[in-house]
Amino acid sequence: MTSINDLPPYLLGFPGPLRDQLVAAVLSGAKTSTTGLLPEYEAEGEPLPEVGQRAALVDSQERPVAVVEVTGVRVVRLADVDLRHALDEGEGYASVAEWRAGHEGFWHSAPVREALGDPHYTVDDDTLVVAERFRVVERLA
Repeated sequence: MTSINDLPPYLLGFPGPLRDQLVAAVLSGAKTSTTGLLPEYEAEGEPLPEVGQRAALVDSQERPVAVVEVTGVRVVRLADVDLRHALDEGEGYASVAEWRAGHEGFWHSAPVREALGDPHYTVDDDTLVVAERFRVVERLA
């Protein structure tokens, strides 16, 4: 049997208010999708998530709060992210345009640019993103 300590961490945003908000949305059931930059996976040498993969969702204090399982992974152009995916991010977006504006603000932030090693990094319609779907399989105390 796999222990929670054997699972890789599932990180949403950076520690702090944003991560706390995203984790709360996952735990409430509102958030069942997330989006990452393909260039960030490449810069960090991280493999893409795979359907069936499980991970420990961690809060801002790096404590595991739930086990999540990946249920879908698509690599798409930023311009091709659909409304269902945007709504399922559980962050209150009412349109793809709202979703994109919020994500561009995050992706153009200093911490993301630092992670990518490019202080001027910007996204455009052709930027490849990883559109991931997941479900909570176990909530932890």
